[in-house]
Amino acid sequence: MRLTLAGLIALAALLPGGVGTQARPRLVVAAASDLLTVLPEIVRGFERSRAASVTVSYGSSGSLFAQIQNGAPFDVFLSADVDYPRQLVTAGLADPATLQVYATGHLVLWARRDGPVDPARGLAALTDARVRFVAVANPKYAPYGRAAVAALQSARLYEALRGKLVMGESLAQTAQLVESGNADAGLLSLSLALGPTLKAEGRFAALPAGSYPGIDQAAVVVKASPRAGLAREFIAYLRQGEAVDRLTRSGFTVPPPAR
Repeated sequence: MRLTLAGLIALAALLPGGVGTQARPRLVVAAASDLLTVLPEIVRGFERSRAASVTVSYGSSGSLFAQIQNGAPFDVFLSADVDYPRQLVTAGLADPATLQVYATGHLVLWARRDGPVDPARGLAALTDARVRFVAVANPKYAPYGRAAVAALQSARLYEALRGKLVMGESLAQTAQLVESGNADAGLLSLSLALGPTLKAEGRFAALPAGSYPGIDQAAVVVKASPRAGLAREFIAYLRQGEAVDRLTRSGFTVPPPAR
């Protein structure tokens, strides 16, 4: 049975990171949805190494940020940008000593193999009359949505394509729009495009890095966490061998270790 991206999201929402975890300390992580295809394996590695349990809630960075502002009981916030974690630090809601960039993401144009868009042609392919809808993440909540708008503006296509744009609240919802055929193409993260579902069903091309702001993704420990020590260990684990390897294979650029 083929698992669609929608099914993967539902499964990730229902299952904790591991099994047999009743007596283990438990972390609750808020994670940007571009991590959906890579974070589960990282979590399992952390659970094995620390005898801990990790539950992950995925969503747009802006939505998760608002939940933390409103007191949601997260221990760790993995944002798709640096700005939201910095705002939490400024508001006294996150530990400034734990704020660090764990990866840099990249933007791609993705389309189904049976659709009218050839991503190799770049954003100009979206002006084809056969293209009805183009999916982007809502820039109000999603850093990748802001990057998508910037890329369209850099190509001087935003005004021409504005009427075709359809928005998902998160990047994962945006990917569902185009995977399902409700949009003809989408501006997505390289990490989702390299995931098994989208890689099998579509084709993609990376957008020039200079056409959109760098997508530096940051982690921070929520100040109200009762498990701050374990939360710091989790963030540190993201910068260690196995986690770095998985992030790199999923299309992220990982910063060098601090000296």
